[in-house]
Amino acid sequence: MSYNKELLRKELENAEIPYTEENLADFSIYSDLLTDWNNKINLTAITDEDGIALKHFYDSVMLLKYFKVKENASMIDVGTGAGFPSMPCKILRPDIKLTLLDSLNKRINFLKEVGNSLNFKDTEYIHARAEDGGKNKEYREKYDIATARAVANLTNLAEYCLPFAKTGGYFVALKGPDCDAEINEAKSAIKKLGGEIEKIITYELPEGSGRTIVIIKKVSATPGKYPRTSAKIAKEKL
Repeated sequence: MSYNKELLRKELENAEIPYTEENLADFSIYSDLLTDWNNKINLTAITDEDGIALKHFYDSVMLLKYFKVKENASMIDVGTGAGFPSMPCKILRPDIKLTLLDSLNKRINFLKEVGNSLNFKDTEYIHARAEDGGKNKEYREKYDIATARAVANLTNLAEYCLPFAKTGGYFVALKGPDCDAEINEAKSAIKKLGGEIEKIITYELPEGSGRTIVIIKKVSATPGKYPRTSAKIAKEKL
């Protein structure tokens, strides 16, 4: 099963997000691989054509609408899962230098197949836990943008993701609706990690579900003790 191409086309035009016919064909390849691999490993609960078009592809590329990604920016997608939001962004913006990090090797194998099928250049695949990657000097404070589309609480997410962003870079979190309390609660942790909330954008997907994008600027280096282990992060909030 592929995705609803005409629905995605219409919504990209409504959102004034530039695309080409080749991009739409690439989304078809991605969608086919997603549904095929989903029979073998659990990648997504959303498998209907409209859902893939809106809740995966369109929702992911809203990052490009609301955040100015500079030319040839380096981006790491932390706990990327099936490649959202970064792979759809890379389809529309091939200049992005992309790193995909996930703790499950099967997902990394899926992502490699997608990347190879779409002839992605400047793409790296890392099989690691986020807290280990964030401590590794090869990846720590190396990226213009760290991103995640995750259900994890923003306080915890910031501890996993901000260490990857270079000073002057950004952590861009894609969240669900009604995040005000969660965002307020995360502010002191974000400050400790060297970040500062710059902008919060709320919007709705065409079928009505609410979304929030939290743009956090990295204003100073993250102290070396962060990120802590996942057990500590889960047990004791920053």
